[in-house]
Amino acid sequence: MSKLILSLLFSVVCLSAYGKTVIHAGFIFNTDNGTIEPEMSILVEGDRISEVIEGFIDPDPEDVYIDLSAYHVLPGLIDMHVHLTNQSSNKAYIEKITLNSADYAIRATKHAESTLLAGFTTVRNLGDSDLVTISLRNAINNGIVVGPRIFSSGQTISSTGGHGDSSNSLNLKLTSDLGPKEGVMNGEQEALKSVRYRYKENADLIKITATGGVLSNAKDGQNPQMTIEEISAIVSAARDYGFKVAAHAHGAEGIKRAVKAGVDSIEHGTLMDKEGATLMRENGTYYVPTLLAGKWVADKALIPDYYPPFVEKKALEIGPKLQSTFSMALQAGVKIAFGTDSGVSPHGENAKEFSLMIEAGMSEKDSILSATRYAAELLGESENVGSIVNGKFADLIGVSRNPLEDIKILETVDFVMKGGKVVKQP
Repeated sequence: MSKLILSLLFSVVCLSAYGKTVIHAGFIFNTDNGTIEPEMSILVEGDRISEVIEGFIDPDPEDVYIDLSAYHVLPGLIDMHVHLTNQSSNKAYIEKITLNSADYAIRATKHAESTLLAGFTTVRNLGDSDLVTISLRNAINNGIVVGPRIFSSGQTISSTGGHGDSSNSLNLKLTSDLGPKEGVMNGEQEALKSVRYRYKENADLIKITATGGVLSNAKDGQNPQMTIEEISAIVSAARDYGFKVAAHAHGAEGIKRAVKAGVDSIEHGTLMDKEGATLMRENGTYYVPTLLAGKWVADKALIPDYYPPFVEKKALEIGPKLQSTFSMALQAGVKIAFGTDSGVSPHGENAKEFSLMIEAGMSEKDSILSATRYAAELLGESENVGSIVNGKFADLIGVSRNPLEDIKILETVDFVMKGGKVVKQP
């Protein structure tokens, strides 16, 4: 039996028998001010933090005791943009017509486990098909498989031929005129229907593709692919159903349309201009930069035949521009939440995003806040995740060094607890 399974069984038995865990944390990252606080005790009851106390308290004999006195403890990290069903490969485009949904579901289960063990206890999955990550979310919540807390958009909403149209560039005999059920809409009425289908499927939020994209096998990676009226209709319907809206957008015009229409976040935002950044700051729109994905596709595009010709050209053009855009948005005061687009890059390597953010001008403190407090705010889950506070989920990670001095230590997390259960330990 694997160490992970043994650890999970031990945690479940202990918590069900005794109900309280006492953790001695050598240092805690305080998300209120981004400081490090020494020698704290964290009390966990069930899946929630019941108390955070200064100093090391003596556990009662019946308590479960976890000694992290030599570690820096942070809230479980949050990645606001992943694709658990996908994994970058030079076979990915062939697999679209050779693999079944069950194949992607099995892969997603493994990717979910890798993500959790990397210290990311919560993720937003932005786009898949056939309800795979919605079902995976349910399986994780019911304790059937191990993985992070998933908030899934289900099927992405796009326009015909746009980034997200799953039939794009396939043999004509394999395509059909997809509609709202499949996440493809044209016009305001179909936009409304697309949102309502996502509600019917029990999605957690809405994801749209406001512009072209890099990895779709289509010529343009930045052109607007929705009218402002269509986006406004989606946002209006989303609000009726309690959904937030994440907008994939590379091109400047598509970004501005999405922001004016009221989306909650811009994903990638590669060619954002200063006008777009100002609009985002004024509207409180979050930016989820996915720098790791930009670097990954630019690097892989140098390998012959890794991507189809259309994709290779876009990857070389767009990928390298993300960091400079990030720097501009940061200086413009745009709110930033952590996101990697993992699935484009390998799952489990999510924390490499931190170094890229810092290289582009963000402080270590703010980069961690982007993956905790600010991500929780964008998610609408500040009451549950994003900080080590009484009443929130006991989602905790531990690392052996101070991440404010060495951000790369977050790439090798030693301890992970999700919802009061230890899933990784030193």
